Amino acid sequence: MEALFGRGRGLMAWREVIDELDPGVERIIGTLSGLSDRDLRAPSALPGWSRGHVAAHIARNADSLWNLLEWARTGVKIPQYPSLEARNADLDAGAGRGRDELIEDVRATAARFAEQARTMPEDAWNAQVTAMQGWPHPAWYVLYRRWHEVEAHHVDLAAGYGPADWPEPYVRWALGRTLTDMAALPAKLRGELAGHRITATDSGESADLGWAPGGPEASGSGRALLGWLSGRSDGVGVSLRPDGRLPVPPPWPHETAGF
Repeated sequence: MEALFGRGRGLMAWREVIDELDPGVERIIGTLSGLSDRDLRAPSALPGWSRGHVAAHIARNADSLWNLLEWARTGVKIPQYPSLEARNADLDAGAGRGRDELIEDVRATAARFAEQARTMPEDAWNAQVTAMQGWPHPAWYVLYRRWHEVEAHHVDLAAGYGPADWPEPYVRWALGRTLTDMAALPAKLRGELAGHRITATDSGESADLGWAPGGPEASGSGRALLGWLSGRSDGVGVSLRPDGRLPVPPPWPHETAGF
């Protein structure tokens, strides 16, 4: 039976994600192609990272998730990254390259990842691998993790692509997962959202984060909510009842609540 991963209208077969990744990478390449080498040295939306850092990370992430698929394929444990320090050193080393070199890196590593995914043996997809943060998941969830990286980090380039440009299938899946995973967070990890209810006005999906009747509720379209909850917008399109300052969401994405 084909595994589905999402909730509500966000249900999506993981195999479909493979065909969503290539167009997402091509959109990133289109954005990078419009930047100069000087533009790539400018700050991104991520503190302490230039746009070059973001582009280098998109490429190195493809390599790191390739490692996890290779682990699943061969049964030989391969960590996503050798260490956090090694990952950061690779980003610093690659961030200062020219535009064309960064574009080629993003393109080539994405193609290598896609080839790995499309040629995986059927029985390897359910093998358990481990994220850099230490939590285990089946190999097929690597595809969803890559989807987050492609779409969220495109926004982080701060070069004209935003949550309004995310493809609808991504919004449907990612919002459902975000709400499910946030609801499963321990109260101490919910940060300022503890005690709130989050509701998507277009789909009806919601998450109660320790909410009680009469408690604060944040609502908006699924796209607006995902932009806010992922830290990729300041909450434009999200309303809070009772009125007040929108709370700051906890770090995203979250460890997944079951498979």
